[in-house]
Amino acid sequence: MNTTVEIQGRPVRIEISRAAGRELGRRQTPLEAEMELYFSCLVRKKVRFRDAGAATEGIPVGDRLRVSFRPVMTAHCGTDYEGEEPPLTDFPIIHRRPYIPQWLYIDYRAGNWVGEFGYADPA
Repeated sequence: MNTTVEIQGRPVRIEISRAAGRELGRRQTPLEAEMELYFSCLVRKKVRFRDAGAATEGIPVGDRLRVSFRPVMTAHCGTDYEGEEPPLTDFPIIHRRPYIPQWLYIDYRAGNWVGEFGYADPA
């Protein structure tokens, strides 16, 4: 399934694999796919999946999927934090539009949601 949504005035192409489409069809509650752009000592892109709650700000893609974009950062670089990842906070970007991805790909493999996003068409 391919569709396009608009996030803060920018079109984002959403591509959902057949396996992901089947799994979405089995869900009783919507899934949220959050495109996280991490700024700190490095830049990282990650798609986080979670059940979409009533308070989600995600953009609907059909009735079982919502997508969102969140730039985040850490207070400082290093490894002196507990857990697998440092605590994150929203990155205060005033003009987010240039940072919003152009595409998002969602798949379902071996019982897990996987995703990637980017800023130019994948080769």
